[in-house]
Amino acid sequence: MESPALHTIPFTPGVYLFKDGDGRIIYVGKAKVLRKRLASYFRPDKALTPKTRAMVRMAASVDTLSTTSEKEALLLEASLIKKHRPRYNIVLRDDKQYILFKLSKRHEWPRLTLTRKVVRDGSAYFGPYTSAQAARDTWKAIQRAFLLRRCSDTAFRNRVRPCLYHHMGQCLGPCCLPVDNAQYRAMVGKVELLLNGRSSELLELLQQQMLDASEALEFEKAAELRDQVASIRRTVEKQAAVLGTERDMDVLGVAETPKGLALGILFVRGGVLLDGRNFFWNGLGLEEAPEMVLSFLGQYYGPQSVVPQRIVIPWALDAHDDEGHGVVSPEQVATNAESQYVGASATESPLAGAGAWIPADSQDSRNDDPVFPSNLAADVCSEYVGAEDITEEDDPLAALAEALGELRGGIVRIGPPRNEAENRLVTMAQTNAAEEVRSSASRSVEDILAAKLGMAEPPHRIEAVDVSHTGGKDTRVGVVVFEGGKAAKDQYRTYAFADEDAGGDDYGVLAAWMKRRLESGPPWPDLLLVDGGRGQLGAVMSVLEEQGSADLFAVASIAKARVEEGTRADRRKGGVADSIFLPGRVNPVAMKAGSPELLFLQLIRDSVHDYSIRRHRKARAGTALAGELQRIEGIGPSLAKVLWEHFSSIREMADASEAELAALPGIGPSKAKRIRSGLAAMRTKTK
Repeated sequence: MESPALHTIPFTPGVYLFKDGDGRIIYVGKAKVLRKRLASYFRPDKALTPKTRAMVRMAASVDTLSTTSEKEALLLEASLIKKHRPRYNIVLRDDKQYILFKLSKRHEWPRLTLTRKVVRDGSAYFGPYTSAQAARDTWKAIQRAFLLRRCSDTAFRNRVRPCLYHHMGQCLGPCCLPVDNAQYRAMVGKVELLLNGRSSELLELLQQQMLDASEALEFEKAAELRDQVASIRRTVEKQAAVLGTERDMDVLGVAETPKGLALGILFVRGGVLLDGRNFFWNGLGLEEAPEMVLSFLGQYYGPQSVVPQRIVIPWALDAHDDEGHGVVSPEQVATNAESQYVGASATESPLAGAGAWIPADSQDSRNDDPVFPSNLAADVCSEYVGAEDITEEDDPLAALAEALGELRGGIVRIGPPRNEAENRLVTMAQTNAAEEVRSSASRSVEDILAAKLGMAEPPHRIEAVDVSHTGGKDTRVGVVVFEGGKAAKDQYRTYAFADEDAGGDDYGVLAAWMKRRLESGPPWPDLLLVDGGRGQLGAVMSVLEEQGSADLFAVASIAKARVEEGTRADRRKGGVADSIFLPGRVNPVAMKAGSPELLFLQLIRDSVHDYSIRRHRKARAGTALAGELQRIEGIGPSLAKVLWEHFSSIREMADASEAELAALPGIGPSKAKRIRSGLAAMRTKTK
């Protein structure tokens, strides 16, 4: 690409987008000064990293978007990367939110629940946990030890008698019974101590209360406190204290492997190692490590995630031409590399099953050992940026820290390790990330699929589509998403089609769906799997070719196995060799029955088949119930639609208060009263 006319580029903060000859975005970056940053891309090749040289060669044009501040540019860059997933950006593909504990402190009777989203509603959040099962086990243990309410706010307001948990001795029943609010709040405070990692302080408090109750001859109360102490000890016995202070921080470590860069992140809460997660980017080298760290931080933390007060990165970062990409400080890297973690082993993980935690000294001397940034730091610095480009007064982390501080509602500090304890944590994160890459070095199912289907790269994101209807009525198209071999259920989608548009024509519905999917835009799948045979595949491909998007992503279809008589094969009798079809190919792809790649595609097909059927059945039931709703005075088709958009069942509608109903559009106080009476009568008839 030729250098753009620099005099047309402003001296403002902003975002720049490199595009290829087809107009597709291949790289998104931010800059404190756009003109200065873009000029740096057109220096001699030896001053650029290999990835940057390749990107500039492929680019055909560059667009800029000016912002009012560097922080705004940072947020816009992260948003554009997530939306377009450019080829040459460090893209965080596995950016799902992890499990958190939510304590609704603003409610008169707080409730402890599990969630994946942070809502700024005054609730307290604790976590994150990567293992949902481990989080649920911890939640159950807390509920057994502390008798907090479990019912939802709606059920709590409308309950007329205590639930089963009260009769089992696992809830005080504040919904219906006279419970001392001060006593309940004291119990909530103990739960906070436990979730904040201050378990030792909580145990001392409970033990003292147990002794006081025993001396006062209140033996039943002393026995309850004794059981609480035992339950808490079982809950926290696997937690490893890694800091001498009760601080919250996330710790990052980076290791270079023969295949690319691995990044590990540890979650430390209250000085206790809570959990961790590892990520991997294929084909990257140490020269891209600083950019990877900053890009990761910008994409990983969002409005619905928990931001700690301190984030430890492997090394200090310096400014690079006003861009957020920095360079490694050799002194810091050398210090990190020399430290060895000799503490927690796999059994000391705070949550069993959350991941493999191994000491650094488990590395052997094989040739494919990962390389931790150490003596290579000086080479990286000299190759990544010239010394004249570094200015000490510029801090590439300042805008990021400011943006994260707004999300957290307090100061966020980002920097390298400050003491030996933090150094050990960085080394642990490096080792965990490298070991996960090594353990998964064998050929994955995605690699085999790419070879079988003729794809250039393994499919990370797979979307599958299926049509479900009954005689052309209540047609629903279900779409499921698998990322990294796992179902991304928060990205499942349902497309509804009117009866007059569908008419029982599966091919026509698939073609109409494909048009809507193209209109919705990225993220695009690496592979689209259609449930059906050559006909369904042809319907989808005809739209892609018509829209000029046949090369946008790979497409395949999967048809159930059939016997010679033409009927579907019975899997219980060994008929498992389903057929995989590709565009432009008559014969199916050869896949051995029971092979991992075929079983994986069958799992995805079964998932989308079940999902689309469930959505169709719900729509069919909704149609019937909507007709039943319209028999209530004051409810017409439009109002029935409003009710179904806000409630998932007749029971929820009947449980709603008049005030909740009156707050819905088109319903006033008088109509809400009539509707509630009609819903109560309908619920009585159905019992």
